[in-house]
Amino acid sequence: MKLGRIKQVELREIWKHEATNFTNWLAIPENLDLLSEEIDIELSLIDTEYNVGRFNVDIYAEEASADRKVIIENQLERTDHDHLGKLITYASGLDAEIIIWIVKDVLEEHQQAINWLNENTDEKINFFAIRMEVWKIGNSEPAPKFHIISKPNNWTKSVKKSAQQSALTETKILQLKFWNAFKEFAQNQSLNLRLRKTYPQHWYDLSFGRNDCHIALTINSQKKELACEIYIPNSKETFETFFANCKEIDAKTGGLEWMELPTKKASRIKKKTKGDFTKEDKWNEYFEWLGKTALNFQETFNQY
Repeated sequence: MKLGRIKQVELREIWKHEATNFTNWLAIPENLDLLSEEIDIELSLIDTEYNVGRFNVDIYAEEASADRKVIIENQLERTDHDHLGKLITYASGLDAEIIIWIVKDVLEEHQQAINWLNENTDEKINFFAIRMEVWKIGNSEPAPKFHIISKPNNWTKSVKKSAQQSALTETKILQLKFWNAFKEFAQNQSLNLRLRKTYPQHWYDLSFGRNDCHIALTINSQKKELACEIYIPNSKETFETFFANCKEIDAKTGGLEWMELPTKKASRIKKKTKGDFTKEDKWNEYFEWLGKTALNFQETFNQY
């Protein structure tokens, strides 16, 4: 049997720029899931380049099954004092409980600092130092790998305790049931959608092969409406490209709500319909609309 040779790839060969390349890559749901699996906690994106006073944190997220806020600072170089200071500044500004530092390499002094912070801060505060790696076997596609260098003591035990203590409300339980049923519906109907893990929340994200935006399906019990949208976390240029073709896109999708949100980094392009997701007898009807609309969005927006 002939075996391949494994080779590590330089991070800058894959991501030229931390903010415009790596951060946007990590913000894609299926890539954030890789990090979730490594640290054993379900992460859900809130925003990228999120404003914290005069600064911006690379990724602002939350634990999907609880209310713990998460900040992620990316550094495609080895650790330095500047980024360590930013981590603490962002954590205090956003009252984050999980602080993640993703780097090319960790200096021993900074590993000791992260360990010291974990040992001497409140038990609710959790610091991670994670080395980002990319590997290839022969001529294979490059594969990302997160490697934990430093983590809180008894982290696995604290995760299980947190999960046990975060009792879900009736609404959260119904949201999870709805998305699980939608996922099963999409699989049974062989819908060409990139389905991911479901969470007890009012939205469900779908990747469609782009790193600058994704499809988000939402349910709103107060307004009694369903929606499908293109969510663009941090690229007004992408929104402008789509908007320049808005007449064609509206013709193909049946008309959309174009939300540039000029005071925010994110933009949205949305289609919505009436629907009360608490009425379970209507779910198949809702699944039909969400699946059909998501497929239409996927086909249409990939053309631009």
